[in-house]
Amino acid sequence: MGRRILIVRTDRVGDVVMITPMIREIRKKYPDAYIGALVQPNTAKILLNNPYLDAIITDDLSKETFWYVVKEMRKHRFGTGLLVLPTERAAYQMFFACIWNRVGVGRKLYEVITLMRSVSRGKYVNLRHEADYCMDLARKIGVKTDNIQPEIFITYEEKKWTLDFLRKKNISGDTYKIILHTGSKNSAPNWSESKYLELLNKIVRKFPSENFVIMLTAYEMTDEFKSSVKAIGGDRIIDVSPDFKDLRDFIKIISAADLMVCSSTGPIHLADALGIKCIGIHCHRPMNCAKFWGVINKKSINLEVTKEYCDTYCSSDRNKCAFENGISTDEVLKHIDLK
Repeated sequence: MGRRILIVRTDRVGDVVMITPMIREIRKKYPDAYIGALVQPNTAKILLNNPYLDAIITDDLSKETFWYVVKEMRKHRFGTGLLVLPTERAAYQMFFACIWNRVGVGRKLYEVITLMRSVSRGKYVNLRHEADYCMDLARKIGVKTDNIQPEIFITYEEKKWTLDFLRKKNISGDTYKIILHTGSKNSAPNWSESKYLELLNKIVRKFPSENFVIMLTAYEMTDEFKSSVKAIGGDRIIDVSPDFKDLRDFIKIISAADLMVCSSTGPIHLADALGIKCIGIHCHRPMNCAKFWGVINKKSINLEVTKEYCDTYCSSDRNKCAFENGISTDEVLKHIDLK
């Protein structure tokens, strides 16, 4: 019987994207392994159609699903569990599921109690990318790789769905498609809507006769922002946020883009994993910077607030973040060429 390996990451969208390189590289190392992932129901959409993955188990943290998940783990007879995000709930689920080889991150009390092996992030000294830290757990079970490029897989039927979506929006195949995602749900420092409006104004003025469309995708957009957008770009700027019913629809729409502009939050990591060119805007602080959370694919550019700006305008205790003016709209604009 081959190895039976479970990867556990029950947090947010961007975090789950970061386990996709692990799944691929474990499959390459152990081609006969049975590989599963434990994630939340929403983020499970990221892993659909992944050819390297045999099973997806979901845990709805808002419901009484603890023992249900334990039973599901037992059904799959996992022998190795990789707890990428330290959570007490998942640590005990793995323990009660009799997964004998368990590897976590750090040395939390519940990890010690459950006799879990661990890897260390070294207090983030000599900072690396989050996907590389995730890969350390795969390295702990014998994987040797530096390939940390995330991946999401789109089927032929999903591509057809996306083409139909674009046709309904009167977007032709030769139209240059930009996704501007203005939200972050407080997962990372971000511009204000007024700053994004400034950028939209400059894009429209820079390319007055070019064939392009800007699709807005953030749920958080205010009515005032949407009204201002119409005045700027008319039919060239479209709010598509009401058009996707779940995360998978959003992924399909992103897959059709030529460019995404976004702060360091989940959607830009989805675009990265789909091989879309991105312009990512990042804070300088270690836990938000491009070195830790930047876009990896080689088409893309990561823009980051300078250390000098951060030291001058942001407080050392992180209570005051002056991100708004740390990166200018002109700096983003010069990387938009519609080619």
